[in-house]
Amino acid sequence: VHQSKLDFFCKLGYGKQDICKVLENLGQGALEDDVLKELIRMGSKPQALESQAQSSPLKLVARGTCSTTPGSKWLGEDESDSSDYLRPIVIDGSNVAMSHGNKEIFSCWGIQLAVDWFRERGHTYIKVFVPLWRKEPPRQDSPIADQHILEELEKQSILVYTPSRKVKGKRVVCYDDRYIVKVAYEKDGIIVSNDHYRDLQNENPEWKWFIEQRLLMYSFVSNRFMPPDDPLGRHGPTLNNFLSKKPVLPEPKWQPCPYGKKCTYGNKCKFYHPERPHQAQLSVADELRAKIKVTLSLGKEEEKCNRLP
Repeated sequence: VHQSKLDFFCKLGYGKQDICKVLENLGQGALEDDVLKELIRMGSKPQALESQAQSSPLKLVARGTCSTTPGSKWLGEDESDSSDYLRPIVIDGSNVAMSHGNKEIFSCWGIQLAVDWFRERGHTYIKVFVPLWRKEPPRQDSPIADQHILEELEKQSILVYTPSRKVKGKRVVCYDDRYIVKVAYEKDGIIVSNDHYRDLQNENPEWKWFIEQRLLMYSFVSNRFMPPDDPLGRHGPTLNNFLSKKPVLPEPKWQPCPYGKKCTYGNKCKFYHPERPHQAQLSVADELRAKIKVTLSLGKEEEKCNRLP
């Protein structure tokens, strides 16, 4: 139970030390809402919010100079590209197109479906990476469908071509997966792909954690782009929390007690009792003890009154 709660709040971005302190204070049986309230009371913030608060304000840079500060812009990004509450989206164009083409055709329409799905949700920073040689006319060994979509997305500053060239008739292609993971890691965004990038996980331990926690898989059902509602499993965050910078926990739904008024658990009962909304939930034994104390106190007062002259 301790490990599951620790993993859950780590996925939300909170530090392990703060989570362990709260669990020690509240106990292992504490509810997730109580742990979250205690974290907020302590002033603990998710790592993404802390990095934004600690980031230095943007500085004016003269034209023609290069800047490698964290506030530097990627790939023609505008100030309004990054939303306040939604994470940036980085799409593996080759993976999405081949998945929509049933691994036989590079279907550009699949990329358009994925981009439209995130646009409808309100994401403003969307980047698609595709190798440059996909601009070439289609061949029998590499068929392409709806190639004009790539040109339209490039005009909208959404699609980015990764470098490739020909040397003595042989094509030299740069590794586009490294571009995808690097940009998503720098932007603290989401990777949209069905690839696990195992080679890049072994290459960099920080990328390993990022790929495990920020990889969004998907399926195409009748030309419909469908990511899962639970990207990190049944016990992980919902899709809305996964794609947002500020996750929101659902309100607890109180289930009525199956025993009703016959319940003998009192304040230890975990279910809802509508018949006692403003009363302390006491067990039967506690109620009897309270009644005995009242009767004993009344008897002592009567004795005192009788002794008085």
